[in-house]
Amino acid sequence: MEDAEKRAMPRLLSVNVGLPRDVAWRGKTVHTAVWKTPVQGRRVARRLNIDGDGQGDLAGHGGEHRAVFVYQIDSYAYWQAQLGRSDFSYGQFGENLTVDGLPDGEVCIGDRYRIGSAVFEVTQPRVTCYRVGIRMNEPQMAALLVSHGRPGFYFRVIEEGEVEAGDEIVQVTAGPERMTIAEANALLYTPGHPRSQLERAVRIPALSAGWRSSFQALLDRERSGSAVTGNPGLTAAAGPPPAWTGFRPLRVSRKDRESASVTSLVLQPTDGQPLAAALPGQFIVLRLRPAPDAPALLRSYSLSGEPRDDRYRLSIKRETHGAAGAYVETQVRIGDVLDASAPRGSFTLRRGDGPVVLLSAGVGATPVLAMLHALAAGASSRGAGGFTGPVTAASIRSPQRRALSSRLCPAATATSATALHVRETGWLSISTLPDAWICMRSRNLGCRAMPISICAARPPS
Repeated sequence: MEDAEKRAMPRLLSVNVGLPRDVAWRGKTVHTAVWKTPVQGRRVARRLNIDGDGQGDLAGHGGEHRAVFVYQIDSYAYWQAQLGRSDFSYGQFGENLTVDGLPDGEVCIGDRYRIGSAVFEVTQPRVTCYRVGIRMNEPQMAALLVSHGRPGFYFRVIEEGEVEAGDEIVQVTAGPERMTIAEANALLYTPGHPRSQLERAVRIPALSAGWRSSFQALLDRERSGSAVTGNPGLTAAAGPPPAWTGFRPLRVSRKDRESASVTSLVLQPTDGQPLAAALPGQFIVLRLRPAPDAPALLRSYSLSGEPRDDRYRLSIKRETHGAAGAYVETQVRIGDVLDASAPRGSFTLRRGDGPVVLLSAGVGATPVLAMLHALAAGASSRGAGGFTGPVTAASIRSPQRRALSSRLCPAATATSATALHVRETGWLSISTLPDAWICMRSRNLGCRAMPISICAARPPS
C-alpha cells in the first residue's frame, strides 16, 4: 500500500532552462527561448524564472505570473501517439518543469505546491504561440495544444527555493472555486461562455491579470446582453503596453549604499531619449552579466523613486548566496551599462480619494516609496482633483535593518502621511484597512494580522 501511494505521488522529472537565441524561420529571424534543455543538480526558482532560464519576448512571455511553465509526461505520451513521433526529450514543449502527475483536468488555478524548498501557485493555462511550432517542427502545434485541451500551466513563485529532478510535488493549499486548468482553457477558447462560470473565474485571486481581463470582457458582454459577435476575451488587454519590448541599455548614473545589504542604483538612458514614466509600484527586469562566459541573470526589481521619464531608481537587496545582489553590490560601477526592460506590473496606485495605507516589510518598501513619491508629486491621479485622502505609511523591520528609512520619512512628510517604523512585536489588524498596498514576503503575511508595534510616529499635519 505504501509503495502504491509513493508511486501515485506527483514527481518532478526534469528541470529545463534555456536563454533566448535567434533562429531562422520562414525567411526571417525569430528571437525565442522556447528551446529548453535539462539541467543536473539543484536550481533556484526565483520570482521571474529558474536560474539559467530566460524569455525571448517579455511582452508575451514571462513575468511574475508566468515565471515557470509546467508540462506533464502523460501529455508527452499523448502527442507521441498523435504525431507518430518518438524523438521527444525533456523540455520539448518549452516547459521549465516536466512532471509526472498534475494533469490539466485536476490541477486548479490557485492550487499551491511545494517542490524541493520552493512553493509555487498555479496562475493560468499556457497561452501557446507559434514559437512552440518552430520548436516542434509542427506549424499547427499551437492550435493543436488548445484544441486537444492539453495546454499545461504556469506557476507563480510564492517562496523562492531550490528544485531538482526527483523531488516530490506536495500540494499545500487548494485554490478557491476549484476551477481546473482544462476548465479555464475551455472557458476562454471554446464556444459558449456561461455567465456563472465567468463569474466563478474572476473571483479567483491567483488568476493572472491577462486571463482575468479576458474573462471580465466576456462577462461584461454577457451582462450587457450585447449582440456583438466574436470573443472579446481574445482581444488585447486594456491598458498601456510596455513602452518597449525586450531590453534597453541604461547607464548607471548614481550608486548609493542604503544599508549593509541594500544598494540603490539610478539608471538613465544611454541615447538621451526619454524613458517611459513608470506607474508607482511597477518593476523593471534587469539582465545582468557577472561574467562574459556565464549565463545572464534576469532579476526583477521594484522602482523606488518618483515617476520620471529621464531616470529610474531601484533598490536591490543582497540576499544570502544571491548572485545578482552580490554582483550589483561589489561589481557594478557608475558609468556601467545594464540592460533593462520597460516598467511592468499591476501592483500600482489606483484612483480614489479615501484613506490609504502603504504597508511594507524590509526591502518591500521599494514600491511603497515610489507610491509615496507619486502622491507627493500629485502624479497618482487619485480622484478627480488628484490625491486627497490621508496616508499611513508603515515599514515593518528590525531597527538595525531600516535600510530605506532615510527615504521613507521625507517622502511621507511630503504627503502629510503618518510615517510608522515598527518592530516585530505586538499586533496590528489588517482585516479592516482602507485602500491598502501591502508589499512583503509571503512568510510575513501568512494571516490577516501582522505582528508589529509602533516605534515612532508623526501625526498627520
